[in-house]
Amino acid sequence: MRYPEIKSFPLNPGLAGFSRLDVNIPYSDQPGCTMDLLLPWANQHQELLGEVKYPLVVFIQGSSWTTPDRLAEIPQLSALSRKGYVVATVGHRSCLDGHPAPAFLVDVKTAIRFLRAHAKQYSIDPDRVAVWGTSSGGNAALLVGLTAGDERFMTGEYAGESDRVKCVVDCFGPTDLEAMMDEDYAGLKDNPDTIFAKLCGFPVSAATRERMRRISPMRYVEAGRDLPPFLLLHGTGDTVVNYNQSERLFRKLIDCGYDATMYNVPDAPHEGSFWSAALVEAVHEYLMERV
Repeated sequence: MRYPEIKSFPLNPGLAGFSRLDVNIPYSDQPGCTMDLLLPWANQHQELLGEVKYPLVVFIQGSSWTTPDRLAEIPQLSALSRKGYVVATVGHRSCLDGHPAPAFLVDVKTAIRFLRAHAKQYSIDPDRVAVWGTSSGGNAALLVGLTAGDERFMTGEYAGESDRVKCVVDCFGPTDLEAMMDEDYAGLKDNPDTIFAKLCGFPVSAATRERMRRISPMRYVEAGRDLPPFLLLHGTGDTVVNYNQSERLFRKLIDCGYDATMYNVPDAPHEGSFWSAALVEAVHEYLMERV
């Protein structure tokens, strides 16, 4: 009898192209400070494959500075993990629960130091770390890139580790909170229930405005600093965070001599149809070139 040919697949000794998900990893004792990790599958088989180090991307989902949905972008992030990246999607304290700014930024920086402190456990190359965020998470990502080592946003947790990153990706994140409130949400200034009030205090005063400036990336851009490269992406039809927030930051970065790239999506809203496979792939390619 003639049997059909038995076909073969090549051995995959490095387990390339596969990833796994570890959920609810606490990185601080503060409420909401947990993360989910996408890890190349080889991390689980170090006893067979030896120690391998992968670049790290820290992702912060937009949430209006409340509680991020850490699972929201797992399908897109898993594609990056399958390409050989460790990807952490990070939660932080919520301004609705009595944790005003800069609590969210302090938390994200703590998460980065935690991951560096546990680099061997998670197969991370501590010298190859990037940060990516959307909306309020984009604001956090920008601030991480602009405030490396700033003691105002440090805690004693993992104090020997750095919060510095090699590049920043921001999707439609607020860059100037004062301008956003004054120009785009001026009619809500007297409302104690707005995110501005929860995040920076109420009523609007010199103290609340100073808190807004402290979490406004625009305020940190000046010539002569050691800053990482920035990739900015924004929809021109965004009615939640005005497109000019990103464009102004992009121009200021360029004017001050920094490495900055910007893409827009014509007529795109905040989230939703802003996203496309081509855009996500462009972000992945940028990260793979820079980290």
